[in-house]
Amino acid sequence: MSRNRVLLVEDDRGIRFGIRNFLAGRDFDVDEAENLKQGEEMYRQSRPDIVILDYSLPDGNALELLPRLKGSDPTIPVIILTGQGSIDLAVRAIKEGAEQFLTKPVQMQALLVVIERLLDNQRVRQRDTARTTQQARAGTVDPFIGQSAPIAALRDQVQRIVTTDRPILILGETGTGKSVLANWLHRNGPRADEPFVDLNCAGLAREFVETELFGHEKGAFTGAVAAKTGLFEVAHRGVLFLDEIGDVDFQIQPKLLKVLEEKRFRRMGDVRDRVTDVQLIAATHQDLHALIREKRFRSDLYFRISTIPLTIPPLRERRDDIPALAEFFVRRFANEMSAPNITLDPQAVNGLQQYSWPGNVRELKNVIERAILLSDRHLITLRDLRFDSIESGVAAGSAPPSDLTLEQLERWHIERVLREENGHVDSAAQRLGIPRSSLYHKLKKWDAPVSQS
Repeated sequence: MSRNRVLLVEDDRGIRFGIRNFLAGRDFDVDEAENLKQGEEMYRQSRPDIVILDYSLPDGNALELLPRLKGSDPTIPVIILTGQGSIDLAVRAIKEGAEQFLTKPVQMQALLVVIERLLDNQRVRQRDTARTTQQARAGTVDPFIGQSAPIAALRDQVQRIVTTDRPILILGETGTGKSVLANWLHRNGPRADEPFVDLNCAGLAREFVETELFGHEKGAFTGAVAAKTGLFEVAHRGVLFLDEIGDVDFQIQPKLLKVLEEKRFRRMGDVRDRVTDVQLIAATHQDLHALIREKRFRSDLYFRISTIPLTIPPLRERRDDIPALAEFFVRRFANEMSAPNITLDPQAVNGLQQYSWPGNVRELKNVIERAILLSDRHLITLRDLRFDSIESGVAAGSAPPSDLTLEQLERWHIERVLREENGHVDSAAQRLGIPRSSLYHKLKKWDAPVSQS
């Protein structure tokens, strides 16, 4: 992770030299500017952790620049230095958002104490935000529930790499828990106290993904009535999780590669670079090698994001874990539904283990939740289980029931094609002769677990 970065805006060369050398000797990176214009440009480019701003500058005073800095990012603390301090001026500066107002000549050790205190306060706020986000995710599934050989192998592999902040690529079928593993890696990794920001790229338009990732300036395009902060800025020093990265438009991929390699990017409509420091965790259910051969995914981006590949096994390859997973979900939903004494009938457990789970762990979760609602709140029986996802309990090659409505027949056929294509929406849409967006819409309407990680 990068060192703390200070932006020093001061027109006196001697004062700049003294402050820069003092802070550089105490493990700070210092960027310098000698007027308001240079200071604002450097602020946008370098993304400082703190700003030291002289009040009187050749092209104006600090109170002219301060609102623009705070409007861009109100979390970055600003210290104002002045040779002519007054109570009125200090009050005005604080009202405009300055965290500290110091008079010259400033004692270097006193300046260091103020800087460290403001940075500590900033980090506490960021950590509180990260912990709040983690608590909101506290109900997510432990990615390593069970004792099967495949999940034990994944657990061992993850334990070896959890302390790194290199890019991680999580592979696995839809519903296996890729986003759950990404959250776990963040909570247990070196950036646990920093932000976790995620974006599911499945089916998103190129323009939407670009503005979400990189942000935009006011007037960058029709409808951009205000500037927008991108996720690379929001996730600074933390983790950015890009779910279904295989769906990222080919035109966006070079920009994504650039920011990962150079740690710099530009907002849409801007001409200046901004700095970011994030760990990327990406996930996909798609075969990226096949996408590379089809010229739909860049090989250089693949090699950049796949420093550490992790593959989550499908639920059908870890059937021994199904009883433990089912019990976990029973306890979770039973508490939510005020049915703490409910249990699973042994025949129901056997039925769960016999099913092929095309929707993986997410489908198991949905089946258990529905079963508790259908049960007598004391015992979940085999009769309470409803397997109506993309497999629908229909054997491959069998004919549809004769009493289906037209809409039910359409769903029966779509789900059968999806099963035969192993849940791959692109392949299924091609076989069905319909746009992928139309298929996603139908699956979303049916709550079928195929479009998320």
